[in-house]
Amino acid sequence: MKSKALVSLLISAVALSTFAFARDNQDKKEAAEQAAQSWLKLMDSGDYAKSWSEASSSFKAAVTQAEWEQKLKAVRAPLGAVVSRQLHSAEYTTQLPGMPDGEYVVIRYDTKFVQKKSGTETIVPALDKDGQWRVSGYFIK
Repeated sequence: MKSKALVSLLISAVALSTFAFARDNQDKKEAAEQAAQSWLKLMDSGDYAKSWSEASSSFKAAVTQAEWEQKLKAVRAPLGAVVSRQLHSAEYTTQLPGMPDGEYVVIRYDTKFVQKKSGTETIVPALDKDGQWRVSGYFIK
C-alpha cells in the first residue's frame, strides 16, 4: 500500500514539475515575442538606428550601428512596407549554432512586403545580461 502511495506521489511530483517547466517556457516565449514585436515596429518604421540600440549586447558586439543601418538599407528597404505578418512558430532553446549557450526564442513570421509577396522573417530574441529579452538576430528569406 505504501509503495503505491509513493509511486502516486512521485508521478504527481513529476507531472507538476513538467507543468511548471512548460509554463515557464511558455512565459519566456511570450516575453520574447513581445520584445520581437516591439523591435519589429522600429524596423517597420525604418528606425534602423534605434533597432540597433534596442538589440542585445551580443548583437551590438557583432555589428556596428553604421554597418547595421547600411545592411538594412540595402536589404530591407527595397522590400517596401510590410503588408502582413503572421506568426509561424516560436521555439525556446538554450543552444544555437555559433552562439554561446543562453536562453533564446527562435521566432518565425510569414511576412508579405509590398515588393516581396512571400517571405520569412526569423527573429531571435535572447535573454540579455540585464534579464530583458532583446533581439540577437534577424534574418529575411
